[in-house]
Amino acid sequence: MAEHRSMQRAALLDAARSLLSEGGTEALTFPALAERTGLARSSVYEYFRSRAAVVEELCEVDFPVWAAEVEVAMAAAREPEGKIEAYVRKQLELVGDRRHRAVVAISASELDAGAREKIRAAHGGLVAMIVEALADLGHTEPRLAAMLLQGVVDAAVRRIELGAAEHPDAITEAAVSMALRGVRG
Repeated sequence: MAEHRSMQRAALLDAARSLLSEGGTEALTFPALAERTGLARSSVYEYFRSRAAVVEELCEVDFPVWAAEVEVAMAAAREPEGKIEAYVRKQLELVGDRRHRAVVAISASELDAGAREKIRAAHGGLVAMIVEALADLGHTEPRLAAMLLQGVVDAAVRRIELGAAEHPDAITEAAVSMALRGVRG
C-alpha cells in the first residue's frame, strides 16, 4: 500500500512539473493535477493540502538534484574562473530540463513563507558554492559578487525561457563572458 501511495505521489509531482513548465504557476491547479494523473480531485487533497504544499515538495525534491548537477560541473573545473564558468553554463544548460523549468516557475511565484524559505535556502546553497570560487579569485566582497553573478544567470534564464530573439547558445555565451569579465573586476 505504501509503495502504491508513493507511486501516486511521484505521479502527482511529475504532473505538477509538466503543468508548471507548460503554463507556469497558474496552470498548477488541483483539477489539472487530477486530470493529468487520472486521480479523483479528492484524492489529490489526500496527498497535498494546497498548491503551496505541492510546490514545497517539488522544491525539496528537485532543487537538490539540480544544485548537485551544478556542484559536479564546478568540481570538475580546476581554476576558480573555470568553476565560475561551469556555474553559469550548467544552470543555463539545465533550463531545458523540466525540473529546472518547474523550479524557475515556482521561484517567480507567490508562495507561502515556508516554501519561500526553502527556496531561499536552496538558492543560498548554490550561491555559497560560487562565493568560495570568488574568494579564491581574491574578491574583497565575494558574497555580493556572488549575488550579482546569480542575477546575471537569472536574467539569462528568463531570456531563454521567454524564447527571446537570440539563440539560447548566444545568451549562454554572453552570460559566461559577462560573468567572467565581471569577476575579473
